[in-house]
Amino acid sequence: MNARHSLLALFAAVALLPSALPSVARAQTASPQRYEEKKREANDIAVSIVVSGLSCTCARFAEDIRNVVNDLRPDGIRILPILGVGGLQNLNDVLFLKGVDMGVVDQDNLVLLKQRDPKLYANVEQRVQYITKLYNAEFHLIARNDIKSYSDLKNKKVSFNLKDSQTDVTAQRMFNMLNIPVERLNFDNDEAIKRLLSGEISAHVVVTGAPQAALAKLKSEDGVHFLPLDPENMPGYDLTPILADYLPAELTHQLYPNLVPEGTSVPTVANRAILAVYNWPESSERYRKLARFVNEFFGKINQFNDGARHPKWKEINLWAEIPGWTRFKPAADWLAAHENISANDDGSNLLRIIEKFRTNYQRTAGNRPITESDRELILKQVKQFLDAQNAKPVAR
Repeated sequence: MNARHSLLALFAAVALLPSALPSVARAQTASPQRYEEKKREANDIAVSIVVSGLSCTCARFAEDIRNVVNDLRPDGIRILPILGVGGLQNLNDVLFLKGVDMGVVDQDNLVLLKQRDPKLYANVEQRVQYITKLYNAEFHLIARNDIKSYSDLKNKKVSFNLKDSQTDVTAQRMFNMLNIPVERLNFDNDEAIKRLLSGEISAHVVVTGAPQAALAKLKSEDGVHFLPLDPENMPGYDLTPILADYLPAELTHQLYPNLVPEGTSVPTVANRAILAVYNWPESSERYRKLARFVNEFFGKINQFNDGARHPKWKEINLWAEIPGWTRFKPAADWLAAHENISANDDGSNLLRIIEKFRTNYQRTAGNRPITESDRELILKQVKQFLDAQNAKPVAR
């Protein structure tokens, strides 16, 4: 009897399945309308930054920007770092690659692209502009100990990092200016260092913000050292063209304690690493998103100097002008609105400043009504900008 009842119960349960399954399926499947809404929300707040490899300073900067600026609310902003190649390829990605809004590139990239193809890149400065200078990217030349100076590298094997990377294009330009012919090779940092230590190549070039992780692992006992690049150590070379385009810099013991003796430094030069952006039409949604990013990024700029971020943030200068480049309008507008802001301004001027922030915020938020949380955020941004303005560094 019990077995018969159990069998009947099983048949009854099976009979109910056809009617129950559709309702279960409906409960587990989101409506098309909700799916499209989530898709729209995800895309409405996302902007991307293409950088070089993980060991590049620019990758750490993009991570810091993401950590500070990210706001995943429906009307917020989300930063998506993308690993690229660097240099000219990053600039080409900003120009041509779908989904790439911004990229970390170096100052000399526009000139180099125009030299390669004057027709294709004739108006590149109108299509790609800059938001701000980020940091100085030092020129590192690590060589075997038998190489005492740049002159010793004539016709030797030198790695210029990956093809069309920032190191590759800057190193080509530098050696052309010095008129030093070398056998140029293109290896990534790890491969180049392995070949350098084995004696297969004589030197390797890296252009990035110091300290560079792979170079920081090297020791003087490995039989390698940095070559100095300055007039005192390079008599007979005219460094005027180089010093006209690049900043004087040095590699110190604090940056590379295993390679640079305490109390000394190695002179070199540095490129300016900048945050470049595609100049979308002002009426486009992409432009409005990037304008919102600029306001959020600039509004939180003092949070990048709290000790938790990359030490190179101390070199950022929102006000620095980059020769040959055009400033992205939202960045220029923000700087113009805050050029003369001071914490000592009287109350009427402070009200004017707050109103400018409110207007800019509302415009980037699509002119929706300002909420109480928005007002708190605007006042917080005003305070942060006052602090940043009072600590504004000298332009370089």
